[in-house]
Amino acid sequence: MSAELRIVPANAASCDDLRAVFGTRGEASRCQCQRYKLAPGEAFKHFPVEERAHRLRTQTECGHPESETTSGLVAYLEGEPVGWCAVEPRTHYPGLLRVYRVPWEGRSEDKADPSVWAVTCILVRAGYRRRGISYALVRAAVHFARVRGARALEGYPMLTQPGKEITWGELHVGSRSIFEAAGLREVAHPTPRRVVMRIDFRPGT
Repeated sequence: MSAELRIVPANAASCDDLRAVFGTRGEASRCQCQRYKLAPGEAFKHFPVEERAHRLRTQTECGHPESETTSGLVAYLEGEPVGWCAVEPRTHYPGLLRVYRVPWEGRSEDKADPSVWAVTCILVRAGYRRRGISYALVRAAVHFARVRGARALEGYPMLTQPGKEITWGELHVGSRSIFEAAGLREVAHPTPRRVVMRIDFRPGT
């Protein structure tokens, strides 16, 4: 990519930039990256978009570069906010732990292990796609998880087929090739269309 791409922890991005990435129309603007964040007993449909957006701002600590916690990364292309990647400890996703079987099917995994991190959402704004930004975001997520003490990082991408259209609502989890390019390898194939990709970090790396 010839244009300047910069990726920062989401707390180092302004809340206005975060809003620009999620936009005002489409699935991303409605979800606000909350599908996997709901606590036991919470129903997605009972939370209006305003509440979802408020939760995202709280989770990311956007506008607070001094914060030691955040829930993702924001990509800038020549200064314009263009992408988002949700990455944090797997235990921070209650919905992932209790509802979705993809991360767990056929594996003996400790769901309570906070040292395993997960990438659950990758978003690139319309008009900036097909420029390699999602690939760069996942590479950055690998580095981000490693330096913050993760023992491993997982992703749960959708398998794509040539000539078959997949909507963003399905592909928010990313494609296999994006994770493979960042060094993750398949460790499970729980459904015909989903795989579990993982990288384990060696101590000291």
